[in-house]
Amino acid sequence: MGTKGVILINVGTPDQPTVESVRYYLREFLLDPNVIDAPYVIRHLLVRGLILRFRPRKIAPRYQEIWMEEGSPLRVYTGRMSKAIQSKLSDEIVVEYGMRYGNPTIRSALERLRNRGVDELLVAPLFPQYAQATTETSRFAVDFQMKQMGWNPTVKQWDDFYDNPAFIEPLTNSIKGKINEKTHLLFSFHGLPLSHIRRVKRLGKPNYVEHCESTVSSVVKKLGLNESQWSMSYQSRLGPVRWLTPSTDSVVKNLGKRGIENLVIVSPAFVADGLETLEELDIEARETFKDSGGGNVTVINCLNDNEQWIEGVKSLIIQGFENPRNSVFSK
Repeated sequence: MGTKGVILINVGTPDQPTVESVRYYLREFLLDPNVIDAPYVIRHLLVRGLILRFRPRKIAPRYQEIWMEEGSPLRVYTGRMSKAIQSKLSDEIVVEYGMRYGNPTIRSALERLRNRGVDELLVAPLFPQYAQATTETSRFAVDFQMKQMGWNPTVKQWDDFYDNPAFIEPLTNSIKGKINEKTHLLFSFHGLPLSHIRRVKRLGKPNYVEHCESTVSSVVKKLGLNESQWSMSYQSRLGPVRWLTPSTDSVVKNLGKRGIENLVIVSPAFVADGLETLEELDIEARETFKDSGGGNVTVINCLNDNEQWIEGVKSLIIQGFENPRNSVFSK
């Protein structure tokens, strides 16, 4: 009987909260054609000629505000998640994690799995809703690195889990107790350029917006909320192109102007806390809401190493290995 292995994949993070480290990270991240889907020359001119000249200086202080003693929050929480999942699976399945951009790399995770004798691999991107800029590029990177290594295990991938009870149940329970009849709940998802949505539709790939809406619908139903008690938005816009709307910034401002006293924000696009939740939401959105006339803000932590979520991931892994549709690795 062979050895099974899992590679958990998150987006990534700079190694340090410095301008140079952020610049190095953004270069790798933004030059990926799955992230900025412009022609090669335009993408390089935009990234190298404009974004990398100014954005690292703006973002580095934001990382400094949230940096933990152990390092980058996203790396710390993803690492804790990986260890917790491994403890649930014992030695029956080997678990490693890698970042699509930055460290630890996908290549290093794959090498550790190969060294452990893994001959059946489950690719597990930690993104509930499918997007080419997250799920797709992670699968591509695994495929590319395995070819570079000359390693050919049997490879499977788990399903997008945007509406899977293994995700919805712990997500819903993380919100319960934070809301009541006097609170307004905002679901803030990572935004995407409209060009990504159009391209994915042409290719017949899963629809990110539909996945986000399905996540919200599942949670709202379980919480028993009516339409006036919640909103949905998209955050983290970058560049001059058109993105999904409404933006989180605009929704937060409007809710503040309406005089909402208690705003609760959750970001179901992320399962581990990082810049987008700890800084964009817990610092920037909080300030925007209060400056617009709003009251109290509660930003719900990502699931991180939440016990129920870890059990959920365990079930997703087991489902992934057992699902016959995943018997062939398809990008």
